[in-house]
Amino acid sequence: MALKTPLSRDSNPLSEEQALREHINRALATEPPRGLEEKLIYRFSKFWFRPELHNTDRLPDRPCLFIGNHALFGLDGFVILPVLLEEYGRFLRPMGDKFLFSQPAVAKTLLRRGATMGHPDVARALMAHDQDILVFPGGAHEAVKPSRERYQLQWKERLGFIRLAAEFGYTIVPFGLVGPDEFYEYLLDSEQIVTLLKQFGLWSDNMRPDAIPPLLRGALGTAMPRPQASYLSFGEPLELPPRGARAPSVQKLKAWRTTVAERIDAEIADMLLKREQSRHTLSLLRRIASF
Repeated sequence: MALKTPLSRDSNPLSEEQALREHINRALATEPPRGLEEKLIYRFSKFWFRPELHNTDRLPDRPCLFIGNHALFGLDGFVILPVLLEEYGRFLRPMGDKFLFSQPAVAKTLLRRGATMGHPDVARALMAHDQDILVFPGGAHEAVKPSRERYQLQWKERLGFIRLAAEFGYTIVPFGLVGPDEFYEYLLDSEQIVTLLKQFGLWSDNMRPDAIPPLLRGALGTAMPRPQASYLSFGEPLELPPRGARAPSVQKLKAWRTTVAERIDAEIADMLLKREQSRHTLSLLRRIASF
């Protein structure tokens, strides 16, 4: 019998009904983080990542499902969450991969910060309680992607997020984020590491290649992310029929997914251009720290 680890394909911390109920109850009991810790995180994010927000006038004044591209190592949360909470009063609830919640101590910390595991029943509970939700359809693969896939949305053929939004009549807010994919320089990407593990007989067919992180180098050769400016832009929201409306066909769900994906890609392209136009504003200190 193969040893089950957080990286195992069949690892699921919410497989038992009681565990799922407890996770949902804890998620619903979570309040927006306040106090000194949150202030420090916000100030560090503003200083180090310099988040620049665009098209915030498109943000609806009701709970929404935010969908966008996932950054390397999932560091987008350090850019998106603090600024939206502190400056716009939006407490987004990120939905993460199951392996992140396999260790109780890590799961407790993530839940305290507002994150939840990406499970349909968890999403339904959050929507039933009018929560802002943040999802990345590219999932774990996009968080450990090779450098050649920077800023490429990896949605594939999944419809789950769109189907849930339609079930609850949630407005979808697409967004594009540029900057975090350059927080680190690649030394070995995850595909190369998986190849090495196989060569040394350290790989099991039950292990998830999309949960193997790349080997990276940060600011001045350290583990600290490089001080790259970040650009976040919100696309035109997609309004769905109200809750209780007739269930949409698969064709309609696919059409909505295509629309959202195209709007995300458009915002990414705009922010890549915006960043290029702003490169001359980088200070010498930031240029040095980015080596």
